Amino acid sequence: MSEARQSPGFKNGCVYNGDEEQGSTYSSSSSTIEGTATPPDTTKRPGVDNESTPLLLRGRSSKPSPNLLYRLRAFLLYQPQVVPFINKTLPSNGATLAILAFVGLNVFYTFYNVPLTKSTIFVFADRTALVFVANLPLLYLLAAKNQPIKWLTGYSYESLNIVHRRLGELLCLLALLHSVGMTAVWYTILRPAGTSLVTFLLMKIILLGLGAFVAYELLYFSSLGSLRHDWYELFLGLHIILQTAGLVLVWFHHRGSRPYVGIALSIFLIDRLVLRLLLKTRTMPATLSVMEDNKAVLVSANWQLPSPRSLWQKLFGISMKYGWRPTEHVFLTVPSLARKHIVQAHPFTIASAAPPSADSHAWLNLIIRAHDGFSKDLLAYAKIHGSTLVRLDGPYGSLHALEMLQDSDLAVVVAGGSGIAVAFPLVWALLHDCPGDVEGSQGGSKKAVCLVWVVHDASHISWIGQERLDELKGKGLQMVLPPPTADNGRPDTGAIVRGWIEEQSRGMGIGLRTGVVCSGPDGMNRDVRNTCAGLLKDGTDVDVAIEKFGW
Repeated sequence: MSEARQSPGFKNGCVYNGDEEQGSTYSSSSSTIEGTATPPDTTKRPGVDNESTPLLLRGRSSKPSPNLLYRLRAFLLYQPQVVPFINKTLPSNGATLAILAFVGLNVFYTFYNVPLTKSTIFVFADRTALVFVANLPLLYLLAAKNQPIKWLTGYSYESLNIVHRRLGELLCLLALLHSVGMTAVWYTILRPAGTSLVTFLLMKIILLGLGAFVAYELLYFSSLGSLRHDWYELFLGLHIILQTAGLVLVWFHHRGSRPYVGIALSIFLIDRLVLRLLLKTRTMPATLSVMEDNKAVLVSANWQLPSPRSLWQKLFGISMKYGWRPTEHVFLTVPSLARKHIVQAHPFTIASAAPPSADSHAWLNLIIRAHDGFSKDLLAYAKIHGSTLVRLDGPYGSLHALEMLQDSDLAVVVAGGSGIAVAFPLVWALLHDCPGDVEGSQGGSKKAVCLVWVVHDASHISWIGQERLDELKGKGLQMVLPPPTADNGRPDTGAIVRGWIEEQSRGMGIGLRTGVVCSGPDGMNRDVRNTCAGLLKDGTDVDVAIEKFGW
């Protein structure tokens, strides 16, 4: 390996190697790269011919000037900073505008042709109830793990979870407005007619409505981000109990709501009982291994895949029995931990490579870092027991990230900590499914693949294993492994991504399509997303996918 060269303009990158006269490239054949950053070769100016420049591109500008479409894409991709004081993480501008458009549509239906006068306040109260129940089927459809929206858009339920949460908040607001409106009806119409407040509240329809209102408002407060993160088991239990109670109370509250409640309940039962419990859940033995850092557990299982699936199984019954695909996840249940864990299912991304085809052997690994609750209990159990029976519900997810990278000339996968569970199967699929298309492989190269993995401690490399990483490098992977954050702080991940893309663009020519997938903490995801938005604004064709499981 040649000596790493330093530049003040590039921070927290990786070691480069190669002939300095021909421009630097990232190392793809040595052991895992660690250490300080080395910048792209600034001696090569854009547009200057060199041996790595394709003949048809010589003499042309190295980067097209950005057009209006690129600037629009950059704006939609950009993610604003965290809102101060309330510490609220905002989505990308594109997601925000889409959600605002959907909320605006509901606001239009709520107020369209509704006279806001004292004598017609009942019309407003009735309209808020109508909009509420009309949205119930969509709310449950967005929450379902098996949903037709994935077939229409390519996005799985976890990507649409933000829409589910915003719609749930909107319904809670509509429930509040309906309650306020009905209280105004009593005050302006029924009270002058001699109906007391107690008499009004004790009416059967009002009591049922109040019960539903309380259930949905409690559902809102129990779904706040802080409780979801710190008390996941409590959140999940309350979510199921309160939404069931809310549906039952709304059903009996008004007969006009029953068609909508019936559809929502059908979606819930078909998804939960038929598709998930009967078709997609499998029980199998698994081994438990405590990782080197003593703070994570590796859950491993293996089995022989059966014959190719039927059409019915492909559409509705794709269970773990038939394997999985990169970036997909499963819901894990370990009944032997304790009685309370028998009914708990926790989502984890599958960290091992997807089986290549049917009639092959599946090797499944789940990397579970211990925090509180289930993961803490699992770590304690794994220190005593080396194996147990587990229930796997899945797989779930989409191929959007993989297909985007496959269609790109430059593929960048960024992982933060346990985000390697998303990154490793993606990189493995890219390098093994189309090995001849990868730069540095034996078949020649067009596609360049880079993995950036930011770890907190050097021992976390054992989650995947040095042998597997070396195997990927032999296939053409260019890897960036900054020094562990425990000793050196957080690297500038955005600068690493920008530096690698710009370096490869100089070496491979202009007009390249770049795909970036990031899976890590919110701050890292935002930095990478905004870096790519800046590249788009400058005229670089970049597509970005953020693989983050959210509740």
